[in-house]
Amino acid sequence: MRFAFVSSFLAASAVLAQSYLPKPGAPADNPMSGDKALLGRYLFYDRRMSVNGTQSCASCHRQELAFTDGRAVSVGATGQAHPRSAMSLVNVAFSTVFTWSDPSMRSLERQALVPMMSEHPVELGLAGREQGFLELLRCDRVYGGLFPKAFPRDRDPYTLDNVAKALASFERTIVSARSPYDRFHFGGVTDAISESARRGEVVFFTDPSAGCFRCHNGFNFSDGLYHNTALSPSQTQKFKTPTLRNVALTAPYMHDGSVVTLADVIDHYAAGGRAPKNPHKDQRLTGFPLTVQNKKDLIAFLESLTDRELLTDPRFSDPW
Repeated sequence: MRFAFVSSFLAASAVLAQSYLPKPGAPADNPMSGDKALLGRYLFYDRRMSVNGTQSCASCHRQELAFTDGRAVSVGATGQAHPRSAMSLVNVAFSTVFTWSDPSMRSLERQALVPMMSEHPVELGLAGREQGFLELLRCDRVYGGLFPKAFPRDRDPYTLDNVAKALASFERTIVSARSPYDRFHFGGVTDAISESARRGEVVFFTDPSAGCFRCHNGFNFSDGLYHNTALSPSQTQKFKTPTLRNVALTAPYMHDGSVVTLADVIDHYAAGGRAPKNPHKDQRLTGFPLTVQNKKDLIAFLESLTDRELLTDPRFSDPW
């Protein structure tokens, strides 16, 4: 069953057909509601969740950067560098796995607790001060109205479990489907994308030697699977295929932020990986011939996936 939010989103986006968006998922114990999503939005931007009041979820997931942070690897509230770059939260409602490297993390609610509680490295640093944080929420005038509305059946709605449920509910509302690509294919706007982008799409989806579509497919341009992309000779681990929606805004690229530009990404795959002889790399990374024109066209196509309305949509902005 579709979220009420998605229905209203589609109604407000006349260029899109109702049948275009896939059905998003939400667990049975955390069905979507507007009140829960609103509470989650306040929590998402609340710096008081961090150990020193300096960071919130939004610090590493900035709306103007398609909910990434522009860093190679993120930095926590105490200044410790994380091992991974911040993955975009856009269209997370359509995902089934939620981290770069752990395919067992299949609950967005459980994942929301990770940055709050992680200690090696510290991200928000909430571990050990949970009760103090919950008491802060209980005494706050704004939350005094939001929590009971979001969880009307709970005798005490101020729980860490409910914080995670509200955050996940808000994150599921961050839907992106208004890019030039969408307007061209699903809105009938024939001049929404350039001729170069159209040629790039042909290369992306039909060139068997490039094979971009094999991992970046479907509505969200991600197969939701994990692959070794040969970023180093010693890399044995596999990492999730990220969405390509808004990819022009989410540099630097890869799980470690080691690839700076879209042009560099294309060069990486054309070469069969930075470490093409890595025996653990995905067998589909064979490399492919790349002309200057094809490269320009591929970049134009990837840029056509940018939903600029998302970046300033007040439904996703800081409510404080």
